[in-house]
Amino acid sequence: MTPTPLPRSFLYVPGSRPDLFAKAHAGEADAIVIDLEDAVPLAAKPEAREQLRLWLETGPGAGAQIWVRVSAEFLAKDLPAAVHPAVAGLLVAKASTDVLAQADDELTRLEAERGVERLGVVALVETAPTLVALPRLARHPRVRSFGIGEVDLLADLRVRRGPGTEAAVDSLRLEIVQHAAAAGLTAPVAPTSTDFRDLEAFARTTHHLVDLGFRSRTAIHPDQVRTINEALTPDPVTLDRARDLIARSDAAGGGVTVDEEGRLIDAAVLREARETLSRG
Repeated sequence: MTPTPLPRSFLYVPGSRPDLFAKAHAGEADAIVIDLEDAVPLAAKPEAREQLRLWLETGPGAGAQIWVRVSAEFLAKDLPAAVHPAVAGLLVAKASTDVLAQADDELTRLEAERGVERLGVVALVETAPTLVALPRLARHPRVRSFGIGEVDLLADLRVRRGPGTEAAVDSLRLEIVQHAAAAGLTAPVAPTSTDFRDLEAFARTTHHLVDLGFRSRTAIHPDQVRTINEALTPDPVTLDRARDLIARSDAAGGGVTVDEEGRLIDAAVLREARETLSRG
């Protein structure tokens, strides 16, 4: 069974900026992420949780999916603010097996109390221990996929970003893609760029990350959202080709058949075609 794709674009919104919640929710992003972690100073976290709770209780209405990023250190305080029928899922920062176990226990209790459907999790890979625990994390029943907090991860690994380490960084990205695919999870969420002014560079890196196997990306500024959505949406020619491949295979009744250029249509080609259509 093909896993349900995640939204193409996730726009981070600081939990300490409730004035931006509704505007972001009505914008172009497929999903917004109310951030209770890095974007909120320690002293402001209680107020941010309360503002999120109040906004959710008012009923945000139609708009982007609503996700919440929670802190590993403050799960017991963050989760009560985040569990609500309007919330589609959670991004768990600095995920680990222990953190996910704690989150699962607390979520199960809160979901039962509030009549909320089971919430899925994107586990953020931001530390070396998380990286080596990917096979175990991928088997956790709440994990839909992984995200990558690249700045934190590279710092923890003592890897300096630069032209000489581009291959090493791509190797780390592919490791995350590999473990998500091996576990049958949906494709992972790519990291964003803090340079939101250089949209040409952002478009280049987004297309590169799509080529590496990512199918979503986070943004920290609304201007990045359109670039993500365009890069993550197959063009009409690609969609038509995918439909043609599947139609040819169906017409052959699952037997051997070829595409318009005479190349064999095998199971791998059909998987790619179906994945393309799922993004269209």
